[in-house]
Amino acid sequence: QVQLVESGGDLVQPGGSLRLSCTGSGVTLDRGSVTWFRQAPGKEREGVAGLLGQISVSEYYANSVKGRFTLSRDSAKNTVYLQMTSLKAEDTAVYYCAASPGHFLVNWDRAALYDYWGQGTQVTVSS
Repeated sequence: QVQLVESGGDLVQPGGSLRLSCTGSGVTLDRGSVTWFRQAPGKEREGVAGLLGQISVSEYYANSVKGRFTLSRDSAKNTVYLQMTSLKAEDTAVYYCAASPGHFLVNWDRAALYDYWGQGTQVTVSS
């Protein structure tokens, strides 16, 4: 059974930092495409950051988070991280991890292309 489990969401003040984790079971996260999406109330789900490939790894970021969010991966733990800094109120959303093992998704931010999803973790940025 495939499972993706996100953790690390919290309430944080503007300008603060958080690190989200996405841990896989029944699926390897060190190949293919693993992407973080987010969905704010009343808004569509949007791609935030994608980690694509295995030996040659490519990172993609939405313009709204470039320079503030960083992806990393720990293959031994089968976990992908999203380090978020300089958080803003507009970053408030439920963050989801999605995976498509074995596929290098050129359109990394298209949610419909992903095979597996986590349950989400809430990030709230507020003073």
